[in-house]
Amino acid sequence: MDWHGPFIAVDWGTTNRRAWRIAADGTVEDSLSDSGGITSVPAEGFDAEAADIRARLGDLPMLLGGMIGSDRGWRNVPYVPCPADPQALAAGICWIDPRTGIVPGVCQRDAQAPEVMRGEEVQIIGGLASGPLRGDSLVCLPGTHAKWVQIDAGRIARFATWMTGEVFALLTRHSILAPLLEGEAAPGAGFAAGVAASADGDPLGHLFALRAGAVLGIPRSDPASYASGLLIGAEVRAASARFATRSGGTAPYLIGRPDLGVLYAAAIAQVHSAALPPGHIIGGETAFREGIRAIIRELA
Repeated sequence: MDWHGPFIAVDWGTTNRRAWRIAADGTVEDSLSDSGGITSVPAEGFDAEAADIRARLGDLPMLLGGMIGSDRGWRNVPYVPCPADPQALAAGICWIDPRTGIVPGVCQRDAQAPEVMRGEEVQIIGGLASGPLRGDSLVCLPGTHAKWVQIDAGRIARFATWMTGEVFALLTRHSILAPLLEGEAAPGAGFAAGVAASADGDPLGHLFALRAGAVLGIPRSDPASYASGLLIGAEVRAASARFATRSGGTAPYLIGRPDLGVLYAAAIAQVHSAALPPGHIIGGETAFREGIRAIIRELA
């Protein structure tokens, strides 16, 4: 199969999907974004969905990443073990047909710290290929299940996951705190107070204090941002401690959505008493596209 010309890159997640028609030089010629994540597609429906993507973006070779390669996706693609690089990911592609492939995720086969990721590995490879990310660095990818990844010599060497986003979503929707946590979390005094409170290692106790304060008529201002700061602050402190010796104390990079990136950048700056350097925040969509391009270069 000739991968030298234009192609389609698909980031197919659990609840959403994004796809781009990309020219040989990397120019985005067209795109689509919708709520057609894997949970909305029946097991026998992925062939038709892929055909629909081609009908909308062009009859081109297509490489897919993300949860589409999970046990709930089109194929359950085996993980590539750490350390992983573009060559290993290219070699592990599951080919649906000669011009349709699914990029494998990456796993950490450690009995004391088992880990898996799908989709983030493409973004990391893209960050390395396009320049912002250094070959030896620490990377944070905020999200429902936030990843902190150690890069050594341009390879994904080790990583850890925090369920911060999912826990925050559960608190806002299904906990006794839900009525207090309405509105969007944002950087500011409330968020900073939460990050500061996380320093004592007791975020669960501080969360209940939100409820107690409301009952006693001494509510905390901006409780949603405070709760977000508690959880993200606890994550940043734990990840920084875990990877401190490996990262050499250098500032981490952030890859992902701008709204989450702003919160994480604020927490990291507060915990480390220094703002992230310019260029340390990388857009997730751009990184994914560049990662697919880097993997395709291993195929061409």
